[in-house]
Amino acid sequence: MAESVNPIRLDDLFERLERMPVPEGYKVEVVEGTVYMSVPQDTHWEIIMCIIEQLRTKYPRKQVKSDVRIDYPGHLNGFATDVTVISEGAEQTPAGRWRHSDVEFAAEVISKGTAVNDYGPKKAAYAAAEVPVYLVADPYQRRCHVYTQPKEGGYEIETTVAFGNDLDLTGTVVGLTLKTDEFPQD
Repeated sequence: MAESVNPIRLDDLFERLERMPVPEGYKVEVVEGTVYMSVPQDTHWEIIMCIIEQLRTKYPRKQVKSDVRIDYPGHLNGFATDVTVISEGAEQTPAGRWRHSDVEFAAEVISKGTAVNDYGPKKAAYAAAEVPVYLVADPYQRRCHVYTQPKEGGYEIETTVAFGNDLDLTGTVVGLTLKTDEFPQD
């Protein structure tokens, strides 16, 4: 007779990760049950800061997050998104985490080792969570990809803008234009 095995829970996985000797400065997240650790490069961090600085012209500091764990729909998805905007009035869960239903904007800056996640399973999870605006800034392509209007597990609209051009998000919940002229490239 087969023995019943309890499936691992996302919280259990993160508890185990917290006990591991993760090198300082590494970002840890779980995408579809696989643990990814990466150390952001200077280009990566510069783009994140450019995005945050511009978002702060509209949003208070407490609504703009970076590298904070949020659990998303799908199999074991606990992302530490590069930039997240939480809706006004959102409250943390009793466990001290934000709900994916309160995310208005998510941005990922591509790293070579995890790019497939940002364009694939993360995009699908953000769409399933109905995140209204998902931005992928890709310093290797020197382009931004913006996904809007989540519907049935996908995004209806993709807009691509080359670095150096303005990214008009005024027609979205973000309600502002992001400048990409200071985004460095790899």
